[in-house]
Amino acid sequence: MKILGRVLLAAVAIVAVIAIVFAINVLLGMHAHARVTGTISGLRVGAPVSILRDSRGVPHILALSDRDAFFAQGYVQGSDRLFQMDLLRRFTLGELSEIFGTSSLQTDQAERAIPIRNIVETQWRRLDVPTRELLGAFSDGVNAAIEREPLPVEFRLLAYRPRPWTPQDSLAVGMATVLDLTDDWDAVASRDAAYRRGGLALLAQRFPLTDPCYDAPVLSGLGRIAAGPRCNRNVERLVSLLAEPRAALGSNEWAAGANRTLTHRSLLANDPHLSLGIPGVWYLVDLHSPHYHASGVSLPGLPAVVLGHNEHIAWGATAGTVTSLSVFEPPANLDPAGWHTERIAVRFHATASARYYRTARLFGVTTRDGHFVLVRWSAYRDPVSPAQSFIALDRAASIEAAAADLAHFPGPSLNFVLADTSGRAAYLLAGQIPNDPVRARWIHPARDLKSEYPAIPFAQLPKVAGSRDAVVWTANNKMYGAGYPFALSPQFAPPYRAYRIAELLRARARYDVPYFMQMQMDALSLPERGLAQAIAPAVAAHDVEAGDALARWNGEMTGDSTAATIVAGLRSQLTHRKNGRMPGLLANAGTLRTLPAGIAVPSPEPWRLAGAVTVRHALAALGLTFLDGTTLPGYGDAFTLHVQTPGYSQSFRAVWDVGNWDAGGITLPQGESGEPGSGHYTDQADAWVQGRLWPLPFNDATVQRTAAERQLLLP
Repeated sequence: MKILGRVLLAAVAIVAVIAIVFAINVLLGMHAHARVTGTISGLRVGAPVSILRDSRGVPHILALSDRDAFFAQGYVQGSDRLFQMDLLRRFTLGELSEIFGTSSLQTDQAERAIPIRNIVETQWRRLDVPTRELLGAFSDGVNAAIEREPLPVEFRLLAYRPRPWTPQDSLAVGMATVLDLTDDWDAVASRDAAYRRGGLALLAQRFPLTDPCYDAPVLSGLGRIAAGPRCNRNVERLVSLLAEPRAALGSNEWAAGANRTLTHRSLLANDPHLSLGIPGVWYLVDLHSPHYHASGVSLPGLPAVVLGHNEHIAWGATAGTVTSLSVFEPPANLDPAGWHTERIAVRFHATASARYYRTARLFGVTTRDGHFVLVRWSAYRDPVSPAQSFIALDRAASIEAAAADLAHFPGPSLNFVLADTSGRAAYLLAGQIPNDPVRARWIHPARDLKSEYPAIPFAQLPKVAGSRDAVVWTANNKMYGAGYPFALSPQFAPPYRAYRIAELLRARARYDVPYFMQMQMDALSLPERGLAQAIAPAVAAHDVEAGDALARWNGEMTGDSTAATIVAGLRSQLTHRKNGRMPGLLANAGTLRTLPAGIAVPSPEPWRLAGAVTVRHALAALGLTFLDGTTLPGYGDAFTLHVQTPGYSQSFRAVWDVGNWDAGGITLPQGESGEPGSGHYTDQADAWVQGRLWPLPFNDATVQRTAAERQLLLP
């Protein structure tokens, strides 16, 4: 027993020493960050490359060739965002279990159903030689950073090193966004269940194409958008619309030609809505070589500027929310040759395996509700990377040149607004949209596998020609009105944000940068204002003060509002489905006299507290909350232009004064760097909350004048 006691004491001591060493290692990692000054030599560049970082750590890359500019972009991304890049790569390829063990095995098994590795290998072979060279240069830059810079603290915490980066990894990271913005088989299965249970009537009720009371299609033009809601409806219908699954999906964009602005230059605003985390979805960069100058946001792991501007044009994008793929019941006898087994490495456990069905034309997946289906999707059947389109867009010298490039854009289908230095603004929808009569509203019977549904030609997709008088906008809503020949979607996002954009654009004859900034901070919820008015009498029967607050509420989801907290809480309860059904509402008129059983009136806490959102790190799920970002006060929600809900928000806010590039700006929710010790982990958070746009220097003199750190990369 004494020997056992001594062994246990020794074991405890060893564990304590290991814990102390681990804690010191992590503490050192928290303060470590990549170099941002000085000279780094021995790199795979053809000539010296300057990296000038501004006051918030954004790199402005000055190179003598496109290849060297892309190498430097890989180096700065690998320095600032390496763990995020590796996590995205592993998630998309279904390789998280190599790091997290069995806890992520189900995720990997689900991701492996889509053969991303095969898709990106085909994408790589189909790229032209110049694009391959640029992707290769970017990968070389990432690997140089892995070799020369301190590894981020997350690698210390999880005790592993990242493998080298490849061009195919960049293409795989690009596919993560494609998957995120695609109306997938699980969404189709949900609509299919409603169709089978109640036919077209229930399908239209549960998954409406739009809300006709607030329709605001850009093709109709600003002058034809109604000045107020066009219909009255009962409260049950309103609650149903607020409950539908695409209510929180979205992004905003709008642009105006020079004849509609105070600057006499075109203006463009964009704020995509994506997951809210730290580090953020986007990485800011300014790329400059003799034949390439683009500035804006890139995706960590992927080269080029995805959204932003060059010297001639600016562009923004929102998800098209259109049909992406066709889903089929499997035939009775599947081709046995289509089944494949994949092995999945699992940390600290035996290798797992899973079987998948794939042919040259389609692949099999099991939906969230356990339904095995076959999927026909152009991204699988005819793989083309969007990277080549964005590189071409970075070089486009006019709206026409951009449109010619986007005519070949493979997807995900996006609404683009464009503005150029001639003072024109334009809109177009780009991507591969199958002309499938089912429109992903339900699952095709197996007999439909013999039918083909070619993509709708780009020339026939919605667009507004470039004009100095144009005012264009989208917010994932239905973009066409009566008379358009194609039905593009099973269900667009509700039009409330689009209608509000049109309402604010209609309120002014001419616009400037501050007005567009003000629009992006707008927190008026049109549907919840209607809900508050409809339920105020019923709430007053329980709580007179709360009912009166709802009756007088202006619809603003702002920080001091207690009515915002009440209506958000009631909406959540009224739209909560239990066993597929929402609480029964007894009103046939526009108001509700009695609250359904079990519905409680929330306490009137200010929305800045009740709606507050903490920006979480990916490892917070493991209890490692010390890597989290700031807590954003409640402001806006899922139905306002200023979108903010737990884990989801505007991912950046940008306004471009086209041609006077230093006059606009762009702000991220937290910071540029993914390294807590860098000083740029959360340094944009205050500006974000206050609605300030941070200038992104573009012309040579401004870049030089605002440089806070200078770094030189040498051969």
